[in-house]
Amino acid sequence: MPDCPNEKVAADRLRQALDDVGLRAVGFTVRVVADHAEAERIGFTGSPTIRIGGSDPFAEEGRAPGLACRVYRTPDGLAGAPALGDLRRALRTAAGWD
Repeated sequence: MPDCPNEKVAADRLRQALDDVGLRAVGFTVRVVADHAEAERIGFTGSPTIRIGGSDPFAEEGRAPGLACRVYRTPDGLAGAPALGDLRRALRTAAGWD
C-alpha cells in the first residue's frame, strides 16, 4: 500500500529477525500494492504483509483482501508490524528449524 506508515518498522524488524536466526545473507523485496484489484489478485490483506516462502505466516482466516493498514497481535498488544520474536519464530518454522 503506498505510504504505509509501518513499512519501515516491519522491514527493520524483518532484517533483524533474519540476522538473528542466522540468515544474514538472505535479502527481501518490498513490494507496493497500488490498487484494490492487485490486492485481490495476490490475496493482500493489508500493509505491511510479510510473506515467507510465498505464504503469510500471520494470515487470519476469513480476512478479505484489500488496501488498508494491517494490525498484528503481539505480546504487547496490537501493533502495525509483527513482533520481532514472532518474526524469528515464523522464519525458523519456514526453514524447518522448529
